[in-house]
Amino acid sequence: MSARSQRGPAAAVERMLLVLGDQLNADASALAGADRARDVLWMAEVEGESRHVWSSRPRTALFLAAMRHFRDARRAEGWRVEYVALDDPGNTQTLAGELRRAVARLRPRQLVMTAAGDHRVSQALTAAAVEAGVPLEVREDGHFLCSTAEFAAHAEGRRQLRLEFFYRELRRRHRILLDDAGEPLGGQWNFDHDNRGSFGREGPPADLPVPRRFVPDSVTREVLRLVAERFSTHPGDLDAFDWPVTPAEAQLALDDFIAHRLPQFGRFQDAIWLGEPWLYHSRLAAAMNLKLLDPRAVIAAAEAAHREGRVDLPSAEGFIRQILGWREYVRGIYWREMPGYLERNALGAAEELPKFYWTGVTEMACLRDAVGQTLRLGYAHHIQRLMVTGLYALLLGVRPRAVHEWYLAVYVDAVEWVEAPNTIGMSQYADGGLMASKPYVATGKYIQRMSNACAGCRFRPDESTGESACPFTTLYWDFLLRHEPLLKRNQRMALQVKNLARLEPAQRAAVRARADAIRLGGGEPPGAAQAQLGLGSPALPARRAKRPSSP
Repeated sequence: MSARSQRGPAAAVERMLLVLGDQLNADASALAGADRARDVLWMAEVEGESRHVWSSRPRTALFLAAMRHFRDARRAEGWRVEYVALDDPGNTQTLAGELRRAVARLRPRQLVMTAAGDHRVSQALTAAAVEAGVPLEVREDGHFLCSTAEFAAHAEGRRQLRLEFFYRELRRRHRILLDDAGEPLGGQWNFDHDNRGSFGREGPPADLPVPRRFVPDSVTREVLRLVAERFSTHPGDLDAFDWPVTPAEAQLALDDFIAHRLPQFGRFQDAIWLGEPWLYHSRLAAAMNLKLLDPRAVIAAAEAAHREGRVDLPSAEGFIRQILGWREYVRGIYWREMPGYLERNALGAAEELPKFYWTGVTEMACLRDAVGQTLRLGYAHHIQRLMVTGLYALLLGVRPRAVHEWYLAVYVDAVEWVEAPNTIGMSQYADGGLMASKPYVATGKYIQRMSNACAGCRFRPDESTGESACPFTTLYWDFLLRHEPLLKRNQRMALQVKNLARLEPAQRAAVRARADAIRLGGGEPPGAAQAQLGLGSPALPARRAKRPSSP
């Protein structure tokens, strides 16, 4: 069927049901109680959703392919679907513009939508409805296990928000991984200490299970062609596109993960290995965030695998915590703190995002692998995001909004409600501790311990100054020096800050000088040629005032 809109005869429309690109579940609240004879589903592909950040081609392609499959499935069920394709004549290329056009043509008595996952989109559509003079009903998104009102009730009166307490509350409410007495299986709530293994020098096994691939069908191939043509200057590679784009494919991806990778997921979830993007990770976040997969089904499958003896408790609990814990928690924080959350900058970070985040071209092996993989596949697992790309931006002092916009642009699973708190709060500590209890900072030794990246890199993680010093290590010490007054007040940072005492004044000056040289190089460490020019010496031009400092 053509991707172009079906205009058809102008039948009377009672309600226009708005379906956004990350609301592709057939049981969405917007569709509840609908009359297929008098109501119409409205969907729109617009360039604005790929250009408000420089969205990667794999990300755009995934959204559009999943939307078109949803459209076709609903039409097959007898729904009337008003669908605006990206290349339709007259497309205004904004959601608000297309909504106004549809209202003017169809003249519905009411608009209905499931609450948007993006504050910007919610505001734009609400304003468009008001301008069009049509009532808009916004319904709670039943996809989640915790409503925004329930999260607000949880947060009410608490001096600090912490995932662990929220997670336990949801475990009890939904009776997940509990024994008959209502206590946690295994006698503890959290098995995080069991889930920090690395592969060692030998690396992952030769028979590392490969995630199930989904070969693009004719609908997806047309999307790939269109995206390649219209977004030719955007980052990302479409040749390797193999993401699930329908609920059926998402279910197959879940089954594959539970059977082949979840048994080892817990132990190795924090491990990194160059050239191995998937390891034991699920690849399910994108399917869940587009609502192709219900998180209840994912949690139930993981719990069943443990109760049936196919998966150990640390693996099942660690995976379930990511979904029932983090996923629900970050959504609650997002809607509680917006719209100002995106502008948080508790550490006063002011640097620009290094150019290599858009190219993958850098001497640093860990960043070259993580960024290159991200641009190629639209994917990196949570430790690559938090402790490689995110850590470097944090230590360098990059503006949090710029880091947020990069993450939102490049990852196929990025929807703002989940991406922004993970970036602004967890990764960049820009919210001052609302999301995370401390800044997650480490030297290059952490990456050396969790990966094989340092073995082939010219930089040494145990050195903080000199030509061979690892930039992570240099910037780590510089970070502690810059933010020492603030960090001293954080009990969880006490030991790290205490280590500053062993730095002599000359060492401090050398660290600061090399950190300044890295910033002067746009985030790239100075090489031997630069050092010969004096770029790494203490005689740097006065730049220290521009470095981010604690308020």
